[in-house]
Amino acid sequence: MKPIAIDLRCEYQPHPLGLGVRRPRLSWKLAGTDRGLRQTAYHLQVSEDESFQNLIWDSGEVLSDDSHLISWQGPDLMSRQQGCWRVRVCGGQHGWSDWSESSGFEIGLLEPSDWSARWMTSPAEPSSLQICPLFRKSFTLSGHVVKARLYTSARGLYLAWLDGQPVTDTQFMPGWTSYQHRLQYQTFDLTDQLSDGEHVLGLMLGEGWYKGTIGFAGHDGIYGRQTACLAQLELTYANGRTERIVSGGDWRTAAGPVRYSGIYKGEYYDGQYEQPGWTQPRAVLNPTDWQPVQLADDQSLDRLTAQEHWPVRVTESISPRQILTTPSGEQIIDMGQNMVGWLRFHLGGAPGTKIRVEHAEVLDRNGEFYTGNLRTADQVCEYHLTETTPRWYHPHFSWQGFRYVRISGWPGELNTDQLRGDVLHTDMPRSGFFECSDPQINQLQKNIVWGQRGNFLDIPTDCPQRDERLGWTGDAQMFIRTACFNYDTALFFSKWLRDLAADQSRERGVPFVVPNVLDDDQNFGQSYSSAAWGDAAVICPWTIYQCYGDRGILEQQFKSMKDWVEYIHAQGEQPWLWNTGFHFGDWLALDAPADGYVGATATDLIATAFYAYSCRLLAEAAAVLGRSESAQYSQWHEQIVHAFREEFITPSGRVAVPTQTAHVLVLAFDLALPTHRQRIAADLVQLIHKAGDSLTTGFVGTPYICHVLSRFGHHDLSAKLLLRRDYPSWLYAVDHGATTIWEHWDSIRPDGSFWSDDMNSFNHYAYGAIGDWLYRVVCGLETDSSRPGYRHSLIHPRPISALTFAEARLETGYGLLACRWETHETTLRTDVKIPPNTTAQLTLDLQDPGDARHVMIDGQLLTGLCALPGEMTEDWLLDWQLEGCQLRLTLGSGSCRIEQPWNTGDDNHDNQ
Repeated sequence: MKPIAIDLRCEYQPHPLGLGVRRPRLSWKLAGTDRGLRQTAYHLQVSEDESFQNLIWDSGEVLSDDSHLISWQGPDLMSRQQGCWRVRVCGGQHGWSDWSESSGFEIGLLEPSDWSARWMTSPAEPSSLQICPLFRKSFTLSGHVVKARLYTSARGLYLAWLDGQPVTDTQFMPGWTSYQHRLQYQTFDLTDQLSDGEHVLGLMLGEGWYKGTIGFAGHDGIYGRQTACLAQLELTYANGRTERIVSGGDWRTAAGPVRYSGIYKGEYYDGQYEQPGWTQPRAVLNPTDWQPVQLADDQSLDRLTAQEHWPVRVTESISPRQILTTPSGEQIIDMGQNMVGWLRFHLGGAPGTKIRVEHAEVLDRNGEFYTGNLRTADQVCEYHLTETTPRWYHPHFSWQGFRYVRISGWPGELNTDQLRGDVLHTDMPRSGFFECSDPQINQLQKNIVWGQRGNFLDIPTDCPQRDERLGWTGDAQMFIRTACFNYDTALFFSKWLRDLAADQSRERGVPFVVPNVLDDDQNFGQSYSSAAWGDAAVICPWTIYQCYGDRGILEQQFKSMKDWVEYIHAQGEQPWLWNTGFHFGDWLALDAPADGYVGATATDLIATAFYAYSCRLLAEAAAVLGRSESAQYSQWHEQIVHAFREEFITPSGRVAVPTQTAHVLVLAFDLALPTHRQRIAADLVQLIHKAGDSLTTGFVGTPYICHVLSRFGHHDLSAKLLLRRDYPSWLYAVDHGATTIWEHWDSIRPDGSFWSDDMNSFNHYAYGAIGDWLYRVVCGLETDSSRPGYRHSLIHPRPISALTFAEARLETGYGLLACRWETHETTLRTDVKIPPNTTAQLTLDLQDPGDARHVMIDGQLLTGLCALPGEMTEDWLLDWQLEGCQLRLTLGSGSCRIEQPWNTGDDNHDNQ
């Protein structure tokens, strides 16, 4: 059967509108029923319209099996330019396919000169008032509109309406960027909403991250004291005439009912100040309320950039699990899930009805409502109702992290039918799923996913509830590999990494948080950079490259990566050790002093270990990009490793710092001589045994500990750490009712008490990095670093005797990659699915080399399909090798089932 191209994407998106690039990359997947399906050539056409008569670019027939992120070879595209594209593919002997269904894209406004809109603000600005002003423009159209595009942005946050209807379901626009360098705008297609007659465009403006309070120091106005909004509606009529309606002095503004809406504090909505029908034509408005807008002091447009990743949306609405009564008699709404978003309620009330909605993550040990861990964040929404007709209410520019809700002032009896929890996060496509036979591990995986959802709200935050919610770089780099399994995060991290590069200091250091709002903080601002946190500059783009095969992220970030490594190079007392400055160390490790935060592992060991790791990745990135610096940084890496060994490893091969994390980093980053590594692994095992077969690692060591143990022959101990139920362990939190990942191993202690209020989030994804091990080791889904993005997969499942099955599925840039293993008495069955146009090496651990004679593929003996390696009779089974107790099969695309003899109860099938 001929393959055909499906799922056409432009810069990862179907039909993107308002792209900010002149040379977009194109991708597609192959569909077909044959095993071993592969593309040998492609032919791309990009046209001005669906007729494909006016071609912008015709690639011709290109001999290539590439189908992901194809570089643009046509002319540079211009602002507002539209492209309609299609592709046909050649599948070897199957010949050429028909043309695919067409897809489209549109370029946004690329130059400041494309804008004629003016920044506008309320005459009350700048002031201490926190009211969210309304902006209104009435206009009349005559003629048939064939194209309408609205371009909008704000210094602050905004919502937009046309004729009484929301322009979009996107929330928290324009998103959070390093505003002093970059400010996003959004593009909307309003063609179908506009016709002859009167229309009204309306905007509401909030303080958001731009002017509102941000950071635990309580600063506001970090980016500016004056909020403003920008709107440009461009119309094209059937006769070719064009028209623009732009923000400026002819708009009107009024104070609205949202008297305050902030990131941390919540919202105050007062219905007395509602402006009925203000977004609709022919509204009867009080002219004394509506005054001319004021043009903003700053009219610059040079920082505007197109929306760069998926928007924040309400992705799910959940009903409360129950309404419970606390021992003190309070009624509390239990959503059943620690979630991020807002409570939406349906109510009408007599004029003067005041509703107060408070949010909390947990109940205290006595079962009472608990908000101590929020610090100065109130998470309170107040509503002064004036309408007796019931309607839905929710905040506008504030979100909360919560499971429990306390409502006061509610008239009558609370009813769950009137309550919904709207879940908010960046609406990335879900890409990965993990499931196994242990319900507690499945709950752990759910907790990881919920933690990612709640903390991926435009940027990767540390927590979603207290007075922080900042883009901590360390948390992001520790979790990124897990994040890339659960969701398609390529665009999400690409946008955030642009801000990381923008916020690097003149000395090239990386701030603790991105966007950086701590540079004047008395505790953190002067130190600026920390090992493992700043290394996000290198680890994150390299991870995106590995997971998505995106060279563009390396090109985009290479200067930032290079600057970071050279920053470290200049920090130490000698250039090959980083032994100066402040570092967070192994944050929240259990070997920290009582009630302390920094673990016992020497910070200079951690700093130098990450220095070596980042330098190695930088050298590899330079090689991928064909840059000459690769040789230099490879030499630097050798020097750093040598200095590390001299400083931290004894001549006999002992790590001088006796902590789990020190040993983990030495092994994870290959810092010891090969002849010493097994000894160091054995010492790590002894440290774990000494701790009662439990981990003591913090943020730095935890992401790597199970990987290291499995790699060096102690997969059974990795499994034991995963399956442990008492403190400290991943399942301890699950057994204590957690529905997200905790900040501490013992955020709730065994006696029911809490960690100190000053640092105790119950939704903090860092320790969720174990998800990466579940996907990559337990189910074995790994990408080949030389053919990244799962162009060639390395599948090596590692069964755990306590489980009867485990399964992972991942939607890659080529299609679905999956592996499921399941034990059946004396047989291990492994099912794999390889995406079209890719290959995979499947490694199976045998308990005896002779078991290879009994391996069956789809019911046939392997030795019957091919008596010897290299003697292939199937074009999807490309090769096989037996090395000791490891059977390696090289597979083309398609699905197959492999069965092998198996003795359950043995977790160590390493054979290394």
